[in-house]
Amino acid sequence: MVTVLDTVSKARPRHPEKAHRPDTEVLRKPEWIRVKAPTSRGYAETRAIVKTNKLVTVCEEAGCPNIGECWEKKHATFMIMGEICTRACAFCNVATGIPAPLDPNEPENVAKAVRQMGLSHVVITSVDRDDLPDGGAQHFVEVIQAIRESSPSTTIEILTPDFLRKDGALEKVVAARPDVFNHNLETVPSKYLTVRPGARYFHSIRLLQRVKELDPTIFTKSGIMVGLGEERNEVLQLMDDLRTADVDFLTIGQYLQPTRKHHPVVRFVTPDEFKAYETIAYTKGFLMVSASPLTRSSHHAGEDFERLRAARAAKLAAAK
Repeated sequence: MVTVLDTVSKARPRHPEKAHRPDTEVLRKPEWIRVKAPTSRGYAETRAIVKTNKLVTVCEEAGCPNIGECWEKKHATFMIMGEICTRACAFCNVATGIPAPLDPNEPENVAKAVRQMGLSHVVITSVDRDDLPDGGAQHFVEVIQAIRESSPSTTIEILTPDFLRKDGALEKVVAARPDVFNHNLETVPSKYLTVRPGARYFHSIRLLQRVKELDPTIFTKSGIMVGLGEERNEVLQLMDDLRTADVDFLTIGQYLQPTRKHHPVVRFVTPDEFKAYETIAYTKGFLMVSASPLTRSSHHAGEDFERLRAARAAKLAAAK
């Protein structure tokens, strides 16, 4: 059996909106998805840089299983705008509640950490900030600008919220010209009401499509989890929807249940099934596909970005 701590502190529950839900069984993980606890020197050094600069990482907040591998290589995904999210998705381990005001020093602190870690490629994500007039778009812009000034050779990948009902927010972020614009669909449309109730599937599709309309040079990316009860044909339709929006890069990973109060894992998808999804996605025209039990949006992001650039170059060369 597994016991998972579900509090940020003794004073405040981490997921107050889930407290009334009945406990569900946390399934035992199969051998192909187990990872070792992080203990390396590189992991400790990355953790020290993150803490010294008072930064938040999605690696920690979302309980990513790849944290040991990534932090050992000094790869980290910075989560800006605090650690409190205004939404309450059924799959997510990020704390929910009323967020604190934005930290005006955060862009500079993120840029400093990127420089200290010597990152050639950095991933910036955030909590949902529905409380802000622009959903935090300007803060994304300021972080991008600070990194550009401090580390001009570093490529920047952002993983954004959907900016639902925030007119002009997307345009503001795209104008800052990140190298990769990622927005995750998370799951198939039939699961949105139970898994991602605060979001709208076709709004997210349109957001990704709009990025390409505003700046065709920006790579677009999206990811989903499987094992939430979706059907295979739904995943294939989702691939078609993303290709209609001209999305370049698709990630597919296994959903892992953070606590007994979260959405249960319906099943563990086998490595062979992930391989089949990858093969099909490439036939549909994605430039890059990462599909495996441990795939996460920012896992191997730097290496994948180089492969993504090479794939685009090869496609353009073939079209001449």
